[in-house]
Amino acid sequence: MRLDCSNFPHLFLAVALGFFLAMPNGGMAQQKQPGKPNIVFIMLDEWGYFEWSLMGHPILATPNIDKLATEGMRFTQFLAGGNVCAPTRSALMTGLHAGHTTIRSNGGGAALRQEDVTIAEILKKAGYVTGGFGKWGLGDVGTTGVPEKHGFDIFYGYYHQVHAHSYYPRYLIRNGQKEYLKGNTGDFQKEETFSHYLIFQEGLNFIRENKDRPFFAYMPWTPPHGLWGMPEDEPAWQKYKSEEWDATNQRGEKDAQMYAAMVEMVDRQIGQIMDLLKELNIDQKTIVFVSGDNGGQPYFKNPRHPNGYLAPNLNPKTGECFRGGKGNFYEGGLRIPFMARWPGHIQPGTVSDHLGYFPDIMPTLAELANVELTIKTDGISIAPTLTGEKQSRQKQHSILYWEDGRSRAVRMGTWKLIQPSHAKTFELYDLSKDLGENSNIADLHPEILEKMKAFAEKSHTPPRQGRILDPTIGFKGHTID
Repeated sequence: MRLDCSNFPHLFLAVALGFFLAMPNGGMAQQKQPGKPNIVFIMLDEWGYFEWSLMGHPILATPNIDKLATEGMRFTQFLAGGNVCAPTRSALMTGLHAGHTTIRSNGGGAALRQEDVTIAEILKKAGYVTGGFGKWGLGDVGTTGVPEKHGFDIFYGYYHQVHAHSYYPRYLIRNGQKEYLKGNTGDFQKEETFSHYLIFQEGLNFIRENKDRPFFAYMPWTPPHGLWGMPEDEPAWQKYKSEEWDATNQRGEKDAQMYAAMVEMVDRQIGQIMDLLKELNIDQKTIVFVSGDNGGQPYFKNPRHPNGYLAPNLNPKTGECFRGGKGNFYEGGLRIPFMARWPGHIQPGTVSDHLGYFPDIMPTLAELANVELTIKTDGISIAPTLTGEKQSRQKQHSILYWEDGRSRAVRMGTWKLIQPSHAKTFELYDLSKDLGENSNIADLHPEILEKMKAFAEKSHTPPRQGRILDPTIGFKGHTID
């Protein structure tokens, strides 16, 4: 049989086309074309760096968080945007560090300005449906900072962050409207309706209702922070309620056991979210982030447990401890758990030492959603690190900055500069040799000290806060409303 070479190109194309059409998804399976992935961002309040079992914690069992991390990427030195609740949320939502972002204090009454742009606004303009479920902390009802005016189609939970100190509030807020909770009359710890169950369920409902279009589900949950209290029949509390630890307070309350139960409760709920994504067949097109909001608080200290009974900043494997905790800018106040999972895009089991912080979230989500950012941020997208594609594209921070009303800090590579208060001098540490920030070497490196001090001065801008539009409708304290 004689082969007619003149027809070879046509035969080749026909065979190739046949193989192409026979492949799953018409040959697109090998091409990474994520389009607009769903985004779930879960943030746990005060969850410490070592407060999960993958890190070797001797008490806490967090199999679902562990699984998420091993199926995705875990960051070893991702840092919060602030050392307390409201400023770190402001840095996260606006992409601006603490010297530029609007909210820099933690009183609860501060609000975003009308002109501030949030992650939710950017994603909403790109076609995402946006929902928030938990603690907002960036503007109470009656202010310019309410989430429904900053890109959220729905926000359900607490607006004023002090309101979020109780899991049994008299009401929660849905898009600016108070919804009173059955049986809750003012007892902070034991009432009829446990707020977090409602918030969690609203988040699940949001995912179900929007499974067929791109969504952004922001879940800034309050556990394990706050005035600890949960239903008697909560499975995690049943596990710990009978434990006799030497952390029981003077009133005989088992707050440490309750805190442990809070951590394991949210671990179970994170597992339920992951199961729901699989059930809805959207697991492959959903990127899930889980993080803390600021450094852990070494609660329940006593002579036998100087780092706190659950020791959020103590490495159980090495005995090395981050200095400080929530409320200051030492590593204990800034270093947080941070991980992301996206099947087919993030390599499972990856551990990254990339240095990043909360201002990076806005440009990262914009890039993952294929959205061009048209506003200035202090962040750098970590999308190249997450996806492992074009790793050479990953830009690095030359320097990072934090401030609050009394202190400030700068990070430059492994160098860390801290001024603990206005009345104190600057301290300098080399974290590559002194992760515990025990040896102040400011006198040994005057050139580095002056360079970082100059950056601190340059990074501060005068704070500008949002406005209270109607002071009569906001949160007025636990005893009044």
